[in-house]
Amino acid sequence: MRERYRTQGITMDDVAAEPYTQFTRWFADAVAAAEAGAIAEPNAMVLSTADAEGLPGSRTVLLKGYDPRGFVFFSNYESRKGRALDANPRASLLFPWHAIARQVIVGGDVTKVSPEETAAYFHSRPYGSQIGAWSSEQSSVVGSRKVLEERYAELAARWPEGTRVPVPPFWGGFRVEAVSVEFWQGRDNRLHDRLRYVRGAGGWSLERLAP
Repeated sequence: MRERYRTQGITMDDVAAEPYTQFTRWFADAVAAAEAGAIAEPNAMVLSTADAEGLPGSRTVLLKGYDPRGFVFFSNYESRKGRALDANPRASLLFPWHAIARQVIVGGDVTKVSPEETAAYFHSRPYGSQIGAWSSEQSSVVGSRKVLEERYAELAARWPEGTRVPVPPFWGGFRVEAVSVEFWQGRDNRLHDRLRYVRGAGGWSLERLAP
């Protein structure tokens, strides 16, 4: 299986001076493609981590915000990814926008967001998602689907819809503070464009990588 890319390229003169502005431009294009039905969930990103033994792991999570401080997602702190990030607080993010022949790859250091930021996001979620966060001991072995459903029903009875659900102490946000951001544009003959921003002591530098 092979896809032939015929797209307009990108040059170092085309892009912004720093990666977050450039990401805003490309993310807007991905959202427009999603509205046209070409992309599902443009904020979906593949998060890759390595645990204390160096074993890598990848999974899809959702971007919930970004600014010059970094890219934010939320999860259970006791999940596999949470434990990996506690032991080795560095990660890679990949935005796979295949339909528009683009990818963005972020590498950086990971910290937890503030409790206030976590609470603000948690209480913006649908009621069912709030109860779901309490219901699941994410990444643990569970005996059956029934166990999860019974736990959900128990917690929904404790906090009926319309009441304020507290933020679970084991749940919250992570921020990936980028040290490198690569913008990949598919081109014909596999001569893809790859422009990478690298953060140094003096700010961001930009370089072109061979495909």
